[in-house]
Amino acid sequence: QVQLVESGGGLVQAGGSLRLSCAASGRTFNSYTMGWFRQAPGKERDIVAGISVDSRSYYADSVKGRFTISRDNALNTVYLQINSLEPEDTAVYYCAARSGSLIYSQTSRYDYWGQGTQVTVSS
Repeated sequence: QVQLVESGGGLVQAGGSLRLSCAASGRTFNSYTMGWFRQAPGKERDIVAGISVDSRSYYADSVKGRFTISRDNALNTVYLQINSLEPEDTAVYYCAARSGSLIYSQTSRYDYWGQGTQVTVSS
C-alpha cells in the first residue's frame, strides 16, 4: 500500500514557476514508476510527466521544455518543476504510482493516487 500526498500548488502569474512535490509512504518507493497527471474542469485527466524506477522520464508534448520531473528515493518524493507557466496549465495536478518500470499514459495503469493540488495561472 502506498499513500501519496501532493503539495506546492498555488496561484501564480503567467510566466512564473512552481515546484510540486509528492511524498510517498512505504519502504518500496524506489520500485514504483511515478507519474504526474493534471485535470482541468470539464476535461479528462491527462499525464504530463512520468519517471521510471531507473529515472527515465517521459513528457507530454504540451509541456516539453517547461516541466521537469525528478525523484529522490532517499526522501520517497517525486517532484515536478514547472516553468514558464501558462493559463492553459491551470488544473488540479495529481501524483500517481504504479509497480514496475514502464511509464504509461493511461490513468488505469496506475495503482495509487494522491488527492491532488490546485495550480491556477493568471494571465
